[in-house]
Amino acid sequence: MSSVEGRRHHQNLVPLAALISRELKNEKMEKPTVRYGHAAQSRKGEDYFLIKTDGQRVPGNSSSTFSAFAIFDGHNGNAAAIYTRENLLNHVLGAIPRGLGREEWLQALPRALVAGFVKADKDFQSRGETSGTTATVVIVDGWTVTVASVGDSRCILDTQGGAVSTLTVDHRLEENVEERERVAASGGEVGRLSIVGGAEIGPLRCWPGGLCLSRSIGDMDVGEFIVPIPYVKQVKLSNRGGRLIIASDGIWDALSSEEAAKSCRGLPAELAARQVVKEALRSRGLKDDTTCIVVDIIPPDNSVQPSTPPKKPNKLRALLFRKKSRDSAHKLSKKLSAVGIVEELFEEGSAMLAERLGNDECVAQSTTSGLFMCAVCQVDLAPSEGISVHAGSIFSMSSKPWQGPFLCSDCRNKKDAMEGKRPSGVRVA
Repeated sequence: MSSVEGRRHHQNLVPLAALISRELKNEKMEKPTVRYGHAAQSRKGEDYFLIKTDGQRVPGNSSSTFSAFAIFDGHNGNAAAIYTRENLLNHVLGAIPRGLGREEWLQALPRALVAGFVKADKDFQSRGETSGTTATVVIVDGWTVTVASVGDSRCILDTQGGAVSTLTVDHRLEENVEERERVAASGGEVGRLSIVGGAEIGPLRCWPGGLCLSRSIGDMDVGEFIVPIPYVKQVKLSNRGGRLIIASDGIWDALSSEEAAKSCRGLPAELAARQVVKEALRSRGLKDDTTCIVVDIIPPDNSVQPSTPPKKPNKLRALLFRKKSRDSAHKLSKKLSAVGIVEELFEEGSAMLAERLGNDECVAQSTTSGLFMCAVCQVDLAPSEGISVHAGSIFSMSSKPWQGPFLCSDCRNKKDAMEGKRPSGVRVA
């Protein structure tokens, strides 16, 4: 180990007792129970998933445990999905400054997710492989849920009382007008597949490459205006808990968010995941890889269990009490809104890296050694090497070119390519 590395390593260390003490002060000891289930049916063998329930914000401190769940839906091969499953979470965690308490760690997580996604894309593309993948990553820490996604895999939240919320944004060119405009402005061409005779068929695609998505990891043959910068949403649940359903588009092409949630209410997580897949196959058949993870966040006293499955309807009773049911549903909706089942902590979907990385005045410094560090690939930089992510930016008048975070030259080139400021160098035969 070099003297510089040793000095940096030593200065980044925080006594374990101090970190544990900080954890006890900053978080409630009563944490929810997390239970999960997974189910899948394969057609092309390009769906992969990740379940990790033993992550620790503070190594060696069991009270700092968090869980991570993810789905990666590959296309044009499975190499990108496999690489992302094996490396993305480590890239994200590596971008979080050390020695943070729980609240600061959660505040740093959205920015770290952006850096981790971009690093995964950059590293995978350096291999020269042309496959790509969606990525939907969910991190559960106590009552706080943080979701980051590119592509069209989706995560929904079903809370007690039947309120269903979508925690992701689909990056399909067909449905997302803002993404179509961004891709076109960055140098891509958006259109349908043309066949003999000039007729256009199928969904909107980006050319070159013909990808239906505007964001993904990999896809070096398409162009770097297809970006890996994720939509990120962070919410805090009430102590009633809730259910997360994370699934690839094999589910969402067959079921709406409400249908998926309703189909599995009252079932434990493992059976619920199987039921969602079963409903999707019943509705549409096995036309694509179909993967589902169900995560239940349950109050510690287990006093609130998933709602029981609905009984078979009695037609006469339904006629007599239809008006009463509608009135009750309206009152319940008002009540849920008033109670505040979900508190939104963070939401951002911009594809501009400078906006997503912010500035170093808003976050803890990533190193205390006095060295600069690339905000994406986490390599040390000499003071003369770092290029501010804000250099040349027109998006924030308050940003200064000497203000961090900083990028290495490779990451700066990637940033410019994603924003259409230089050719990506991609050539398609």
